[in-house]
This record gives sequence, C-alpha cells and structure tokens, in this order.
Amino acid sequence: MPWFRALLVWLVIIVAELVHGTLRTLYLAPAIGDFPARRVGVFIGTALIFLIALAFTRWIGAQTRQQLLGIGLLWVVLTVMFEFGLGRGVFHYDWSRMLSDYDLSRGGLMGFGLLAMFFIPVLAARVRGLPAAGH
Repeated sequence: MPWFRALLVWLVIIVAELVHGTLRTLYLAPAIGDFPARRVGVFIGTALIFLIALAFTRWIGAQTRQQLLGIGLLWVVLTVMFEFGLGRGVFHYDWSRMLSDYDLSRGGLMGFGLLAMFFIPVLAARVRGLPAAGH
C-alpha cells in the first residue's frame, strides 16, 4: 500500500485545513459566531479535502478499493489525533469544547466530515476514472 504517499497527501490536507481554520477564525467566526463557523467549516473542509484528493489520487497509486478505504481510514485517524493533540496541547481547549464538534444532538457536524474523509479517496478515484475505485 502506498502509505508514504498517502501520508504526504495528508500533510497537504492538514496544511490546507490549518489555513482554512485560521481564515475561518479571523473572518467567519466574528461574523456568525464560533460554533456556527465551525459547522460551516466542516463543509468547506470536506470540499478542500476532496479537491486535494482529486489532485493527488493518481499519484498516491492505490491499486484496490480496499487500499483507498485504508487511506481514508489513515487520514481520519491522523486527523483526529492531530485535532485533539493541537486542541488540548496547544490551544488548551477543554474536552466539552472539542467534543461539541462531534455531538450531533448539539449540532456538531465533525463526525459527518470524518465519515466523508473516509470515503473521499474512493470518490476521488472514481471521478478520476481509476480502476482502484471498483467501477
């Protein structure tokens, strides 16, 4: 499995998400509030991840649908680890603030974003017409 290339693409995703999060905090959150901005950010972030996956899916070189799903799982696990590590270790967010993004009953949409991230490699490969997508 092309783990190293998938990891490099994840680094591109994280840089894009850091820029996205900074812009969201600076411009969108003051206009609509922090939590609503984070909710909107799930959709914007998902679109960014899809565009990045489209750009790199052929280069990653996955040969099967299972490898593409493995890449999606890798990205999800790394993203959750990064998010909680950054949130707790750098920004010192409390658990309730961080978990609110995942609490569907409170309007948190991050779980949907991570679910989308899991399937995005398959979708991007399908859009690119790659055999690994399992047409």
